[in-house]
Amino acid sequence: MSKITAAITGIHGWVPEYVLTNAELETMVDTSDEWIISRTGIKERHILKGKGLGSSDIATEAVKGLLEKTGTSAGEIDLVIMATVTPDQLFPASANIVSDKVGIKNAWSFDINAACSGFLFALNTGAKFVESGQYKKVIVIGADKMSAITDYTDRTTCVLFGDAGGAVLLEPNTEGYGILDTKNYTDGSGRDYLYQKAGGSVLPPTHETIDAKQHYIRQEGQSVFKFAVKGMADVAAEMMERNNLTSDNIAYLVPHQANLRIIDATARRMGIDKSKVMINIERYGNTTNGTIPMCLHEWEHKLKKGDNLVLAAFGGGFTWGALYLKWAYDPQ
Repeated sequence: MSKITAAITGIHGWVPEYVLTNAELETMVDTSDEWIISRTGIKERHILKGKGLGSSDIATEAVKGLLEKTGTSAGEIDLVIMATVTPDQLFPASANIVSDKVGIKNAWSFDINAACSGFLFALNTGAKFVESGQYKKVIVIGADKMSAITDYTDRTTCVLFGDAGGAVLLEPNTEGYGILDTKNYTDGSGRDYLYQKAGGSVLPPTHETIDAKQHYIRQEGQSVFKFAVKGMADVAAEMMERNNLTSDNIAYLVPHQANLRIIDATARRMGIDKSKVMINIERYGNTTNGTIPMCLHEWEHKLKKGDNLVLAAFGGGFTWGALYLKWAYDPQ
């Protein structure tokens, strides 16, 4: 019997309509378009506006588009995994809410929180259920409404984040396509440098935590940058070495879109020309779990069956990892 691998057989991404530009941010905090672009590469980001809307609404649009594109019915789905750091509620899981909104009734679902590495961790997890032969159709979602935890009076963080999401369909493959290798890491000491302080069981919401703005994302930028550059570059290079990949036989590096300088450093370490790097940070900013699926969504029409892709991410906690996959289908 041929080895079963988990192949991506469809991808769809979605962003909200409202665009927050650098020019608008200049009216909100002491910053400038030149300062933001030179340090991050970001020109604009999309923001989900509207009362009562959350990450599940972004994810629902991505899943609806995915099911339509792949000709898959909601009843065929076996499992839904959603990577997010901005769930609609602490519980139930946002994956449960998305399943309900799109009519997925015959599957079980759960969330994964690994900060910006969450989509890779979720993809790895979903692949194992397919590889085991237990499931035929698994949806993996990466979606975040980062605007919900962004302090728009903090000039160091409010320029970075946007809202977006994407979803992939994983199915069994016996032809050698799909997810072929993964490597993930965590270092819990990183919790001191990138975090949301309040809202959990240690500091549940109170007037004091709200007044102190402890429900917003906080980061110590220089330390995070240093760890991220090393972590993403090292694990991406490790993935190349483990699988005898070279700059010539890799079609694309698909990096988490946190900072253009981190992306460039990873590409240099891998010896990859910038033309082989998926970059859309200038239009979306850092959408956390939405960045990698949004890249795959936007480059889908350029990908060919058999293309070698290396996905790499780094997130708070710290978490980081890389994934090697061989693309399973030609452009539609």
